Amino acid sequence: MQRTTRQISLGLALFTLACGGDERAEMTGGDAGGVSLSDGGIDPGDAGSDSDDESSGGSDSGVDPTGPDPTAAGDEGGSDAGCRAVDLLFVIDNSGSMEDEQANLISSFPGFIGAMKDQLSEDLGYHVGITSSDLYPGNFDCPQEGALITQTAGGGASNAACGPYASGARYMTESDDLNARFSCAAQVGIEGDGDERPMQTMLAALSDSMTGPGGCNEGFLRDDALLVVVIITDEEDDHETMGCTGMVNTTPSDGSAGEPDQWFDQLVAVKGGDERKVVVLSLVGPQGLAACPELQKCEGGIEGAEVAHRIIDFTQRFTYGFVGPVCEPYGPFFSDAISSIVNACDDFTPVG
Repeated sequence: MQRTTRQISLGLALFTLACGGDERAEMTGGDAGGVSLSDGGIDPGDAGSDSDDESSGGSDSGVDPTGPDPTAAGDEGGSDAGCRAVDLLFVIDNSGSMEDEQANLISSFPGFIGAMKDQLSEDLGYHVGITSSDLYPGNFDCPQEGALITQTAGGGASNAACGPYASGARYMTESDDLNARFSCAAQVGIEGDGDERPMQTMLAALSDSMTGPGGCNEGFLRDDALLVVVIITDEEDDHETMGCTGMVNTTPSDGSAGEPDQWFDQLVAVKGGDERKVVVLSLVGPQGLAACPELQKCEGGIEGAEVAHRIIDFTQRFTYGFVGPVCEPYGPFFSDAISSIVNACDDFTPVG
């Protein structure tokens, strides 16, 4: 079956930063920082391979990013069609160059979750989980790759216990002050492994051993929930064959195990083999965007981003897969993504 790929173009919408009240100040111990809006777009360049065309069915004529007509996909006749919940997983790179990007995400989140609540059914429940791009040092009570973060640690982190959450588990729900809790947990810091493995930690977080009985992330995934995965990284997830000869990263990085097609298959398997039950939003390094120059990681650079061809390849395999530039404000990208999340929820067929 052919699948339609889409790439969100950044609009001019700007989300405001919710204050989070005294609770946020207590947990983060500081200001998350704001960002300003600028225009920009992303060109994935040669990210897609010939195999991508077969798996994703991309159209040369372009596709409306709003996706299928919501009035056609939705059912107002009282049937059981449509998602009944949303499970949101944020995979956040915690390497040394990601401080600004984490502040960008935190400032954009209130508008993103607020718009989702406004445009989806008010009866939907939300699970919100955060993991990093490595074995996160703050997870003292669950030192496993992919464990959802409840306490942060290290340089640039909020260095706070962000829970306990209302669920009693490692994920937030609509019963939490989501803006405040998210601001705490999403500030994961910048002392992570320079060998970023966001795809590996994503799959680990959603694995049966993690989400099943007795797992660190037990209860996070629900059969009747649309799965939305947000990936934020300024480096490619690849298997380097040559390390840097400069001041840092002299050893080649292995990156995540597997290849884009395997990552796709494994993530789709999480939702019973139905890729339309998954939305993937990847904020990564673009091709040829002046506002996002090439990251000079071998010289210890922290500005710009490495073009993430493999992550773009993975993302574009999904019907509801979208790519945006990690160097730009995220509010417009998230704003444009909302209508497609609504369509994916309308298109959702619950199990049973």
